[in-house]
Amino acid sequence: MSEVIDRPLRDDEKPAASRLRIVDCDVHPSLHSHDDLNEFLPKRWRQHLKEYGSHLRTPYLFTTPYPRSSPLIARRDAWPPTGGPPGSDLAFMQKQHLDPLDVEFGILQVLDLFIFSQQNLEFGAAIQRAINDWQLAFWSHRDPRLKASILVGQDGVDLALTEIERCAKTGEYIQINVSPRANEPLGRRRYWPIYERAQALDLPLGIHVGGYGGHAPTGGGWPSYYVEEHQSNAHTIAAQLASLVIEGVPERFPKLKIVFIEGGFGWIPSAVWRMDQHFERFRSEVPHLKRKPSEYVREHFWFTTQPIDEPDEARHLRALIEWVGIDRLLFSSDYPHWDFDDPRFAFKTPLTEAERKKIFSTNARAVYKF
Repeated sequence: MSEVIDRPLRDDEKPAASRLRIVDCDVHPSLHSHDDLNEFLPKRWRQHLKEYGSHLRTPYLFTTPYPRSSPLIARRDAWPPTGGPPGSDLAFMQKQHLDPLDVEFGILQVLDLFIFSQQNLEFGAAIQRAINDWQLAFWSHRDPRLKASILVGQDGVDLALTEIERCAKTGEYIQINVSPRANEPLGRRRYWPIYERAQALDLPLGIHVGGYGGHAPTGGGWPSYYVEEHQSNAHTIAAQLASLVIEGVPERFPKLKIVFIEGGFGWIPSAVWRMDQHFERFRSEVPHLKRKPSEYVREHFWFTTQPIDEPDEARHLRALIEWVGIDRLLFSSDYPHWDFDDPRFAFKTPLTEAERKKIFSTNARAVYKF
């Protein structure tokens, strides 16, 4: 997490990298209200939402688990002067984020509990379809810098495939998003038809932290504090990385690109070291894996940078980046959330101009084909 600079920078404060146009792989738009979706929902599901509301896989029925001191997990200066929640006003987002930070492309990551966590899968698919149309109508068509993702609920595989085909025909979406907290780990074969289609369409699979699978987010049960809840994001992503690799997804779909979003990257070395060690000792259990897990990770997975772990010594962050791989990291700001990373100050360790260009632009351009 870096500090938000709320004043213009002096010339002597501006690093060379501030002149680099960036690709921000994690920008959060918000609904002003659920009524925004009315024009995109069939009458049946509008009535359903009005009369029955959501039936979610979460104990948080009327609120989120986030602290009241930081409502909607947002920066305090990100609330639009026109009203509505942070991220709901395009003009304000342009003025506060896209224009001053010279964002060339911003990838939209829509977060709302009711998108991915519906118990009624058909209703959930209707919500996802409406959200996908809303992204184009309210954001991408109004600012071509903003790129939409196809949101689908992987537990309704047939419904997800229908939505992927519908959206892919438009040519306006740049990835397929699934939740890391579904009913089962993401490596399970029941989800493979989605991966097969993503590979065929050459669309990266985006996996953003969040959502609720109905299970506790930690192996130890439900956390008491937001600090614990937020900490568990890295554990969840690590578990899903292991599931995808060990179940054989990259072996079965060798051209599939997978991007983990907002899970950070500090945990990757130890997770991969352990997978490699276990693979050497138990490889007879997983004969479908032809190579070490680390080789699959380095060829098929990318990781967005936020939240960046900040060790006391900058050289430790430098060593971490080198181990994960300069080519595997994609810059993300997480705008407008409270732990937003300002691209001018996000990396508290030296990077060459060539390395900055890769992380802040060219890696994402290669993955998403901008």
